[in-house]
Amino acid sequence: MTITQLEYVVAVATYKSFVAAAEKCFVTQPTLSMQIQKLEDELGIKLFDRNKHPIAITAMGEAIVEQARIVLSECEKIHELIQNQQNKLAGTFKFAIIPTIAPYILPGLMEHYVPNYPDVKLQITEMETHQIIAALRKNEIDAALVSTPLEESGIKEYPLFYEPFVAYFADDEKALKKRLITPQDIALDRIWLLNEGHCMRNQIINLCSEQIQKLQAERPFRYESSNVETLRKMVDKNKGMTILPELATIEFTDDQIEHVRYFETPEPVREIALVTNDHFVKLTLLQSLMDEILKLVPEKMRVQKNNRKVLRIQSAKL
Repeated sequence: MTITQLEYVVAVATYKSFVAAAEKCFVTQPTLSMQIQKLEDELGIKLFDRNKHPIAITAMGEAIVEQARIVLSECEKIHELIQNQQNKLAGTFKFAIIPTIAPYILPGLMEHYVPNYPDVKLQITEMETHQIIAALRKNEIDAALVSTPLEESGIKEYPLFYEPFVAYFADDEKALKKRLITPQDIALDRIWLLNEGHCMRNQIINLCSEQIQKLQAERPFRYESSNVETLRKMVDKNKGMTILPELATIEFTDDQIEHVRYFETPEPVREIALVTNDHFVKLTLLQSLMDEILKLVPEKMRVQKNNRKVLRIQSAKL
């Protein structure tokens, strides 16, 4: 049994295809198939059912694949130990980030992280939360910046900060006359929401759950966007209101700030965290990413939620 064979087994289990696995491992398909066959002969079991399409993992194969992931992660610890000893960060780090955080964190992160850690190759992708969870389970990414809690087995969460939600109103909305608002001030028949699949959409629906129950079968929106900035522009041009994460208002003009209202205590917030799978070992790299991300958010967001009255809105799976 070799490390390479285990890598091939995990690749086939991940991509459900010998051809795709071979491409990801940069070997020919016959070479990969031969090595897996050798491992199966050595173990005296079948890891994969090759008669099914896509290829299925046998019951024993499931257990072997899970152990193989652990073994490969433990091997990664050798590189981690060497880097710690040499006090040097290097290597490839595959990182994902959800779209409602990316515009406000990613530009600054790239500006500062890359020159500070020139030997680390960041590979960054925007993904929705459900895609991130699947990618973590398949070891396709190392970590991700998401809204938590995910409440997923096998996923570790490292909370970084708590970002308040704010409301953004058009000029003629009555709620603008108030200094602070409540969820009852959210007019669901005039709200602009994100598309389904975005965790922030679910958080907003949870925040306004009482009004939604009153509306029953009525649809509480006219249009859905995939971009937070589009929501703000829709309010500017087409009236109504929307809910924004506070980081989206950092570069607002004075006029735009006049249209923003904060919620009364307890203010609704979303927890933002780095997440990895249970087998993740690149902890020094992860810590460097945490440090740089925290530099990009206001100090008040880094205060633990227990030190102030907040209402943490979860991303319900609707």
